[in-house]
Amino acid sequence: MKRREFISKVGAGSLALGAVATAGCQQKPADCGPTDAAKSAAAPASSRPIEWKMVTTWPKNFPGLGTGANFLAKTIEDMSGGRIRVKVYGAGEMAPAFEIFDVVSKGAAELGHGSAYYWKGKNPALQFFSTVPFGLTADEMNAWLYHGGGMELWREAYKPFGLAPMAAGNTGVQMAGWFNKEINSLDDLKGLKMRIPGLGGEVLKRAGGTPVNLPGGELFTAMQSGALDATEWVNPYNDLAFGLFKAAKYYYYPGWHEPGTTLECFVNQKAFDALPSDLQSIVLNAARVANQDMLAEYIARNNDALVKLVDEHKVDVRKLPDDVIENLRTLSDEVVAEVAAGSEQAKKIYESYRAFREKVMRWEEISEKAYLMARG
Repeated sequence: MKRREFISKVGAGSLALGAVATAGCQQKPADCGPTDAAKSAAAPASSRPIEWKMVTTWPKNFPGLGTGANFLAKTIEDMSGGRIRVKVYGAGEMAPAFEIFDVVSKGAAELGHGSAYYWKGKNPALQFFSTVPFGLTADEMNAWLYHGGGMELWREAYKPFGLAPMAAGNTGVQMAGWFNKEINSLDDLKGLKMRIPGLGGEVLKRAGGTPVNLPGGELFTAMQSGALDATEWVNPYNDLAFGLFKAAKYYYYPGWHEPGTTLECFVNQKAFDALPSDLQSIVLNAARVANQDMLAEYIARNNDALVKLVDEHKVDVRKLPDDVIENLRTLSDEVVAEVAAGSEQAKKIYESYRAFREKVMRWEEISEKAYLMARG
């Protein structure tokens, strides 16, 4: 059965699904369940749908990211039987890409779709909920969020902004990026103007480069004009769609800076609290469906895109030298530790993240890593 056919059939039984979704929520009841006000409301389904707006940091309908936001919106609509309708706005349609956090916080839109490292100016600790250089992979990140205390910390961090965050997608391990010159040593990063957000950008700065944070829709022009010397975006599926192979010669891996980038949906807290309990559960669980679906799509699409980049467009794919990786890891440890020391909240989040990483790495050594090495 096709994905959307399945969801449509689920939507037909939305009232029953609300109870099932609540029972199936794997987060702590106090954190994922409905508010007391919503429980007491026990409102019957209204014939008039709730109209919500979702603003995103992605170009409209962009593969993977933009379509991931669309999928989440459609899933909420279908699972709710049309009781919630969500209109999606691409970057720049209702608000600039990097202003959507404030738009949803102020209530001008009910939903936002982006990634937490874009909001480091609000609170540097938020970056831990997106991705950390040499940090958790996609599966490990989901494990920390859902079963390692990460979601509780994330909600606590977003509470002052009147927002409720949810994981709503993951790109998996990214590529290191597109470069207009060879990278043979750490010295080759000095003076390099590169689009690279979040903690990875701080590491590049420590290595002597100049990090630039640009929305995805501006990358090709910036590379083609020479305003940037290099850029990372996501991985072959997305990079092919942007045509970045036309603007740079070398395509490096691995994506040390983004080993498993979590995409988020954040909801205006007042709008969420106003929902009856079954619709709250539907929104929460729709985000979990979207979170898994996006990762599955990237895994399915990346290799086909990589083959096209190499075979049709003759892209020069290269591995970063081992000594460059080692130096970047050292610098990353310094940067992350400094961010963690910036506030009590950052320290609390970092200690949870680090402890989970150390714990899960012991298992991964004899499971995923061991199997991949054995598979050859």
